[in-house]
Amino acid sequence: MGKAAAINKKILVLQHVDWERPGRLLLELEEILFVDFHIVEIWKDPAPDITDFDALVLLGGPPNVGEENKFPFLREEKRLLQAWLTLNRPCLGFCLGHQLLADAFKAVVSPNFTTSVGFIEGHLTHEGRAHPLFKNIDSPFSLFKWHSQAIDTPIPRNFDLLATSSECMVEAFSIKGRPDIIGLQCDNHAAHPDDITEWIKNDQDWLNQLPAGKISSSVLLQQAEKHLEEIERTFTGLMQNYISLIIK
Repeated sequence: MGKAAAINKKILVLQHVDWERPGRLLLELEEILFVDFHIVEIWKDPAPDITDFDALVLLGGPPNVGEENKFPFLREEKRLLQAWLTLNRPCLGFCLGHQLLADAFKAVVSPNFTTSVGFIEGHLTHEGRAHPLFKNIDSPFSLFKWHSQAIDTPIPRNFDLLATSSECMVEAFSIKGRPDIIGLQCDNHAAHPDDITEWIKNDQDWLNQLPAGKISSSVLLQQAEKHLEEIERTFTGLMQNYISLIIK
């Protein structure tokens, strides 16, 4: 990808909590992909004029999609998302962002059959293998997971199921006819051990609610080191493919 093709692409990134940042793996791609990430801490700061941006990225965070009373900023974010979707521009959601996108397209999000934390294998579906986001991405591939909510099945008819796993039926989806609208239930953007260390420290109350023996901090960090090279390679490929969707 030439610099001239993508240098002017501005990407609005919505962050939902101070410690769940875009992640080292995502931020390191800013210069590589010749894009400008504009990060907004949406729980406290107003969003800029969305028409100034070429793409929208929604990060994860502690809220569930229906918790507007507990997290009032979700109301404004949902309005922003609906306005964005009317612009017919690309949108990529991770974890909570994936769920907010699904909710915007009338899917049901509810407690998953299991809490998914740590590293597991994701498997591409037939639609996933054909989707431009997963071009040159091998299946199975590693996913970094940190969630207890998920999209219910059956999914709406206008959804394409792109990836699945043993711990979550809908690991990735896109909207039929809109391959640049993509939800990823994983948090691979924050799979670097430095980021995971921050997540463990700041989300300890939630981790303590998990069933005993589900995951330990030391094991989680060992997994992060083990999977880092593959996660970084795969995530770079995914984001390169996503930027290609933006510049079309």
